[in-house]
Amino acid sequence: MPLTLEDIARLSGVSRSTVSRVINADVNVSDETRRKVLEVINYYNFQPNLAARGLATGRTNVIGVVIPAGVSVIFTDPYFPQLLQGISSVCNTRNYSVMLWLAEPEYERRMITRILHNGLVDGVVVAKILINDPIIQSLIDSKMPFILIGRHPTVDVNYLDVDNFQAGRKATMHLVRLGYRRIATITGSQDQVVGYDRYQGYLKALQDTGHPIKPELVVEGDFTEEGGYTAMQRLLKYKPDAVFVASDMMAYGAMRALREARLRIPEDVAVMGFDDIPASAKTDPPLTTVRQPVYQMGSKAVDVLIDIIEAGPAAIRKVLMDTELVVRASCGASKME
Repeated sequence: MPLTLEDIARLSGVSRSTVSRVINADVNVSDETRRKVLEVINYYNFQPNLAARGLATGRTNVIGVVIPAGVSVIFTDPYFPQLLQGISSVCNTRNYSVMLWLAEPEYERRMITRILHNGLVDGVVVAKILINDPIIQSLIDSKMPFILIGRHPTVDVNYLDVDNFQAGRKATMHLVRLGYRRIATITGSQDQVVGYDRYQGYLKALQDTGHPIKPELVVEGDFTEEGGYTAMQRLLKYKPDAVFVASDMMAYGAMRALREARLRIPEDVAVMGFDDIPASAKTDPPLTTVRQPVYQMGSKAVDVLIDIIEAGPAAIRKVLMDTELVVRASCGASKME
């Protein structure tokens, strides 16, 4: 027969309420009392009834993770598995479970209703930000704790991000310093903040260095390998000597298009990516890229969210993490020498 709180209280020589406070990590319990209760709990391998605890505390100890995209994204883009690993690691450490929602736009309204009105989660991580995403306003209206991975351009909410504008500028400046003159870009989707910010960084680098901005050297991609391949095919007739690609996945597609066109990388066209996913060190040639700490972004975001859940409302949290330029062979040596 399972051990009850009353059994632990009797065996520990304390009250049932004291046992409950120990289980819930209440700080107002003496070290000696906590030690006695935990000895009994460990000896009998007692497992708290989480459903009953949820009824008592009003919490589920579940974090919702929303990725406004189709299921295929999880299996084709290494960014999201790394992000989810970071989220899961902290949830495991802090005794929370993860509930994942993948929702394409036509299903978003139904998904939002489930999250906000069924009491399924204590808080939400939104792992992909669309500029006009209805999820954000619904979460604000609900008063549920949440954090975005990626800044929102117009709403003042909790978020964690890298500075995609400066990172895009840094990547493009690297190509400028190497002496490239016809620098193209394959942008990310412009309805996503991350795609917009990286593109604006590219434009700023060209403006700051007196390089003309040529509309024909700008093609919008969709963060997929196939999108990068198609975009690079469109750029070929304009003869760029370098291309800044807003994600490594798109860069792989761009490199495939260049090889099919019998163009050498970097001798004919240099390629710069963004993300530094593991395969980027093994492409031919290895891909120069901007590293963002994806695993750490997931773990830090959910750590901040759980702090908000457990401590109550506080000032808006905005966390920016560093990026790093990773120089490999795909951009070549300086053409200025």
